[in-house]
Amino acid sequence: MSDTTGVDEVWDEWKEAVNMTATQVEKWLDTQESKEVGQKDDGGESVGHASGRRIIKILSTKKADLTDSDAAHMRKVVGYVHRHLAQKPSSDVEHSKWRYSLMNWGHDPLKD
Repeated sequence: MSDTTGVDEVWDEWKEAVNMTATQVEKWLDTQESKEVGQKDDGGESVGHASGRRIIKILSTKKADLTDSDAAHMRKVVGYVHRHLAQKPSSDVEHSKWRYSLMNWGHDPLKD
């Protein structure tokens, strides 16, 4: 078991920012829309897509077993979601690259 201090500090914001389940994120990452958005790394995968794979692991791990590295990624996700939500487009949110990118990061803006 790891020290969850870092996790405890970001936990509430993480639970608010990531509103998709591990299964939902996993299914989403398999779509063509998911693979077509975001800034690509050298391997051709977008930063958000890679983050989504990490988010699945975090969501599938007991809170007590999360590491400081996990907490750092959780903070990164929270920051991204907050920044990206502020850039909401004025039309067609449902089929927008904006929404698709957020979903790669575990947040579906159309979910309650």
